Amino acid sequence: MTNIEPPSTLSISAAALLKRRRRSVRLLRYAGACCVFLCLLGGVGAAAAQSHASADSPKWKLAWSDEFNGANGSAPDAAKWAFERGGGGQGNNELESYTDRRANVQQKDGNLVITARKENFTGADGIARPYTSGRIRTKGLFSQAYGRFEASIKLPLGKGIWPAFWMLGDDSSSVGWPKCGEIDIMENIGEPSTIYSTLHGPGYSGAHGISAKFALPTGEAVNTGFHLYAVEWAPEDIKFFFDDKLIAERTPADLPTGAKWVYDHPFFILLNVAVGGNWPGNPDRTTAFPQQMLVNYVRVYSKAGTTGAEGRQAR
Repeated sequence: MTNIEPPSTLSISAAALLKRRRRSVRLLRYAGACCVFLCLLGGVGAAAAQSHASADSPKWKLAWSDEFNGANGSAPDAAKWAFERGGGGQGNNELESYTDRRANVQQKDGNLVITARKENFTGADGIARPYTSGRIRTKGLFSQAYGRFEASIKLPLGKGIWPAFWMLGDDSSSVGWPKCGEIDIMENIGEPSTIYSTLHGPGYSGAHGISAKFALPTGEAVNTGFHLYAVEWAPEDIKFFFDDKLIAERTPADLPTGAKWVYDHPFFILLNVAVGGNWPGNPDRTTAFPQQMLVNYVRVYSKAGTTGAEGRQAR
């Protein structure tokens, strides 16, 4: 005999099936809405990431770099860097004598290490100083107008310690400073959570430079780890970054009335640790020595699609 389900049981099963079907439709609609939302959110995130300043962006191409992977104890690559020497004070009443000794500048463990030391030293210029340190530059070896200039750096810290990553116009020898222009990508004067980014030019130099003071995010310090310091430079626009966060932007509108925008030609790069001077003041009993600035790399990018004619590199 064939078993036939009673009509009442069939009605209940159909109702249950219909209920389940309706619930499935609602779940599918909800899931679809979630997918659309997530896709839109992902699109916003992608757009934000795309607009976020980064050398990983397809708009940049690497033009020049130094990863400082030389042998431990070796000097920086002479094809890329030249030493500055002497104890003339650099116009700032600094107290160090810059040397080319490995005690002050060397590559170690994949970093450039610039060391400021407390020691009496008299250089070839005959000037006696109570400290030594290092200052290197790419002048005559590499310069570029426009692009992205960045360095990953762990800074020293102490009263009177003045590390910097900066640039000067490559016409500095002919027109002098400040007509050549100066772009200070990063300077620190012994404050663990503060950096400065400054422009110097004719009519706005020295204490009158156009400067931005940036406070690091809570919990961050310049001396406890590596941070990325960068500038993105275009005609009539210079943007400064800390760890790819835009911290300042300058255009000709920021200059004093009648002052000249002199950032329209190639600049070369400098790295140094000064000791003492008009701005940071001099070391005191709280300042420990030696002090070291570690540079993991310096990289320069040009805009993708350009010929690279804006750069000048010795061959």
